[in-house]
Amino acid sequence: MPIEDPFKRSIAMKALLGYKICRKCGARNPLSATKCRRCKSKNLRLKKTKLVRK
Repeated sequence: MPIEDPFKRSIAMKALLGYKICRKCGARNPLSATKCRRCKSKNLRLKKTKLVRK
């Protein structure tokens, strides 16, 4: 069920897509993280926000 209200949509996108992923162990970390919370690696990337169709 898609969200029609743009304000609610922006809140949902921030909650679902606003985090970083560790490239070593795959843990989810907050946007402000500089090191992984699980393995202490500094190799983090942003969560991909573009929807990919197959």
